Amino acid sequence: MTTSNPTSDFINALPFARALGMQLDQIGAGHAQISMPWDARFIGDPATGVIHGGAVSALMDTCGGAAVMSYPGALTTATIDLRIDYMRAATPGQRITARAECYHVTRRVAFVRATAYDEDSENPVATASGAFTFDRKEGSS
Repeated sequence: MTTSNPTSDFINALPFARALGMQLDQIGAGHAQISMPWDARFIGDPATGVIHGGAVSALMDTCGGAAVMSYPGALTTATIDLRIDYMRAATPGQRITARAECYHVTRRVAFVRATAYDEDSENPVATASGAFTFDRKEGSS
């Protein structure tokens, strides 16, 4: 018998996440790490080969949602607000990784911080902060 994993189901249920080649690398209670490969289909600047900011945004939003879904008792989530600050272009040809954590959680809203980087993990590509609504299992606090 196969047991369903709500967090994996969340990632696999998003067609754009599959199309972007997103991979769940780490997951824990209120934090997640998701990465995606550089792909020529998602280039935003043909002259430089830099990946489009929208792909980075989708990665960070998805990672934030996965962090919320991994919070104990979480059942569903949706993004209320997401602010992204782009700091530099991701290096063409390099995998992009996002890490997100729930830093404050109320009864119905999780506040999340995320960072995206390429192989230079000391020099972020972008940072994000967001608010995600979520439903909990009854009895979860």
